[in-house]
Formats: sequence, structure tokens, C-alpha cells
Amino acid sequence: MSAVCREVITLQLGHYSNFVGTHWWNLQDASLSYEPETSPSEIQSDVVFREGQTMGGHVTYTPRLIAMDVKGSLRTLRQEGSLYDAGKDTSAVTWEGNLMMHKESPPEKNFFLEDLDKLDGGILTEADFSSSSQPQCPAGSMSVDTVNNQLARVQQGYRLEGSVNVWSDFLRIHLHPRTISVIHQYNHDGEAHRLEAFGQGEALLQGLVLEDLEDRLHFFVEECDYLQGFQVLCDLADGFAGLGSKVTEILQDSYGGRGILTWGLAPVSHPNTTPVKELYRLLNCTLGTVHLASHSSFFCPLTLRGGLGRQPPSPTAFPYLNYDPSLWYHSSSVLALALDALTVPYRMRNNSVPMWQLADTLAVSGRKVVAAYSAVPFPMMHGSSLPDALSLCTDVLPWQPLSACPEAGDGRCYGQWATFKGFEGQRLISSLAPGTIPPTPLHSLHSGEDVLTSYIRSFCPTAPLAVQLVSTPSKLTPPFPQIFDQALDAQGFLQNQPPPHGSPAAVVSSVPVMTSLQSGPALGTWLSEMHRGASTFDIRRVAPSFLSQGPEMADFQEALEQLRLMARCYKDDSGGVTRSSSEEDDDD
Repeated sequence: MSAVCREVITLQLGHYSNFVGTHWWNLQDASLSYEPETSPSEIQSDVVFREGQTMGGHVTYTPRLIAMDVKGSLRTLRQEGSLYDAGKDTSAVTWEGNLMMHKESPPEKNFFLEDLDKLDGGILTEADFSSSSQPQCPAGSMSVDTVNNQLARVQQGYRLEGSVNVWSDFLRIHLHPRTISVIHQYNHDGEAHRLEAFGQGEALLQGLVLEDLEDRLHFFVEECDYLQGFQVLCDLADGFAGLGSKVTEILQDSYGGRGILTWGLAPVSHPNTTPVKELYRLLNCTLGTVHLASHSSFFCPLTLRGGLGRQPPSPTAFPYLNYDPSLWYHSSSVLALALDALTVPYRMRNNSVPMWQLADTLAVSGRKVVAAYSAVPFPMMHGSSLPDALSLCTDVLPWQPLSACPEAGDGRCYGQWATFKGFEGQRLISSLAPGTIPPTPLHSLHSGEDVLTSYIRSFCPTAPLAVQLVSTPSKLTPPFPQIFDQALDAQGFLQNQPPPHGSPAAVVSSVPVMTSLQSGPALGTWLSEMHRGASTFDIRRVAPSFLSQGPEMADFQEALEQLRLMARCYKDDSGGVTRSSSEEDDDD
């Protein structure tokens, strides 16, 4: 008997969140298959997808998703999608006078979208769709497996670095007509009417914008049988931080008891930045962290930026990735790969961990901010075992920070959830011959879970720890960027022999990924630094326009105090005893 499907609704709020979300959905889409002889996947896709059927009988999936962005952010993508032909409205009164028509040329599609249209044309026919949207017939995308197979056969080396301007330029799936919500009050391009400040976003969620969001939420919620909660991807550095704070507040008020896992996204860099804009981004991140954490089951910032301050260190580097941090198309792909593993616990077909349980494991005693770390890819030699790979990382853990929060060097941690995804075809335990002395203690263990647990406990001996292993890798199909080192083979494992000099790099079609979600004292330092960065200047003098649409100065000061108290929750001594308030005040 199949496991109960506990549905999740995804919200993507902001342009960079939609970049990350588009890569994430492309990864989910690439893993779908309807071959009858294929055994069910470890990941239960119904958790995040909604099933439908075209009039032609094709089984279809569309994301259970609400994506919000500003005017001009869609380019070639129609807001209502292309699943239904609404037909022409002939009921309107016709004008009998002279008529002059001005037609604007549509934006050109890149090579990938052109090829996707050709695949669509071979699979979807006009007869598959009704002339109007019928609520009793769920809308879906295309015959997903057919497109996946054809894209896999094409294996074309799309180089989209110069042609991706918005997230829809590399979106490979169809979306439900109720998914995309465009905020027409603000522009994506130009300098005028930009959603740049927290207060602008807060003020947006009222009137028609609020009614539209509630309508979309009710549509997706009402078709769920066992809704477990919401995963929210929200831009942290612009006005969407304010909008997201109000959205999560609505979710908390309207759907109490459901999990609300919020991921605050920030790119490494922004085009045409100025010192004032960088100051705005610091303030948005500060207010966003306070309010999003307050209204969520947990809040996790995700960024490859070295820090969220105005002068951050160098971007996060990974040993086997060659990505361009300045390209949102690249940095968002790395975060999406990590997010694919970070969200595994509540998407499993068997032994699934509900959102609320994951949050309760990490967000203990009011510590609702958590930090993410990831090894993308995890360095594992082709044909080796997990003990072999981990025994080469005895001095330092293999992952890098994804939350601009370096790990504490002393191993103190209040809670940790580690996931290893994509070891398909590799051994989790050693296969030593009987009588052979194990080269390390890890080689004597009898399960992959024990191996990973023992390894992490060698760094964090007293921290509560949960581990999860999933053999299915993240499948990388076009248009995922080929940002991988030549040392990797097609499955993302390290090659036994280095490739000959000058030989072309293998097209990497999947990668193993290891991630960790942590709550620990390192976050206290991170939050304190954020508090100091936002408190060292007079906002009324340096950036008076930031408060022009809210919050009030008193509310801003209150948020800073909440941030200071939030940082205090993470501070303790080496014995795990919370320090006195006088000691903490000395640090602030």
C-alpha cells in the first residue's frame, strides 16, 4: 500500500527566488517518469505536484505553486500559461469607428525555448485541450516522460549564459493558470517604480493584491487531502522581504498547525548597484530575517554571497564547481541543487518526516533561524565507498556554508539534520575481505546511516543529529548549466584517472549532494553582526527614504531589539549553559 501523500504548497516571492525555484522545479521535472515497469521513486512527486489529464488523455503534472513577481519579469512566458486556449471574447461591444492598431514585436526566445516549443508541438495537439478552463478537469503540463526522454536524447550543450535575462528563459515545464501573479505597481526594468524597500512590500498586501493571493491559496489548499504545509522561497534583499513577511503572517494566521518553512534568498551581486542600494539591501535583510523567522516554523537564509553586509567576503567556492557568482543563472542553480536535498525529508515516499517535525527538531527554544551547508557535489570517487570518501575529510567537514554563516570551529551545535542524496551505484559500507583490519573505524560499520552519523559525531559529539540517505540523484538535464570540474564523470563522481589534457569535459547528468541544516552558536554571532551592521548609522539621516512607506521609526527600533534578543538565544558557554544578560550586553 502506498504511503499517504502529505501535500506541500510552494510560494516563490521575488525574481531571484523564481530563479532558484525554476531550477528546482526543472530538477523535479527531470526525475518524473511514467514507465509502467519502473519502480516507484524514493521521492514522492505528488507532494509538490498536482496531477491532471488533458482532453487527449495525457497524464500531466503541474507544480502546486504560487509565483509572484513584478511587471516585465516574464518576457516570453504568458501569465496564464499555455495549457488552455481561452478562445476569443466575442461578447464585447465592437467599436464601429476607425481603428488603428499598434503591434509590438514579442521578445525573441533563446535556442532552448525554441527547441522546447518543437518538442511541445510533437506531443501536445490542439485537440488535447478544451476551449475554456473547467475546474473539474485539473490542468496539467505535458506528457512529462516523453519530453524528458527527448531532451535526454538531444543532450544539446545549451550555453544560455548570454541569453538568460529572466527566470522564464530557462523554465522547462508548464505552469497552472493560477500560478503566476504579477505585481503591476512595480517594474522589473528601469530605475523608476522599483520594489526596493521593505515597507513597499509590506504595504502591497492589501486590496486586490491580497484578494488575488487569498484566491490562489484557497484554490490549491482546497484540492489537498493531507496538506502538511508551505515552503516559501522569498527574496531577502529587496521589497519582497516585506511582502514575504506579510504572506507568512497570513499563512500563520490562516493555516495554524501547518509547517511554514521559509528560505530567504539573496544573490551574490546585483547589477548597477550603488552604496545607497547596498544599504537598502542590508536593511531589507535585517527586517526580513526578523519578521520571516517570527512567522515561520523555521527560517533559513540561502545565499552564495560571503555575507549579507555591505562589504561581504568573497562568494562561497566549491572545489569541483566552476560557476560565475555574478550570473544569477549560475548561482541559483547551485542553490537549487542544495535545496533539492534540503527538502528531501518531507518529500519521501517512505519514512517521510513531516514539515512540523523537521522544524521542531531544529527550531528549539525559540531558535527559529537555521543555517544550511552543502557539498555540491559531494567528493566521492567512482567505485569507492562512503567510508572511503569520508575518511579523506578527517580535518574538516566536506560542506560549504549556504547561509553566509561559517560553522563554529568547536563543534557546538543545538541540532543538525544531514542528508546525503545521489549515491546510486556506489557502496555505503566497506567491502573488506574477512579478517582484514579496517583502515578506519568508519570501515567497520554496517550501514550507511551509521557511517555518516559516526563521521559527523567526530566533529559534533554532543549535538542531536538526524541523518537521511537517498540513493536517487538530482538529474541534470537541459537547461541546467554545465558548471562542473573536468575531474567529474557523467554521474558526478570523481574519475579514477584524471582526463587527458585538452580533452572535453564530460556532460554531467547527475551529482551526489550532501547537505546539513544546523542550529548552533555560530548563528548567534551571525545575527549579532547583522544587528551591529544595521545599528551603526542613523537611518533617518543616511537613508530617510527607506522609511517613507514604512515601517515607522519605532517599529524599526523594535525590530532591531528583536534581532538582538534573537541572537541572545544562540549564545552559550562551552558547557551549553545560557549566559547571563549582562554578559550578552557586553558583546552587543
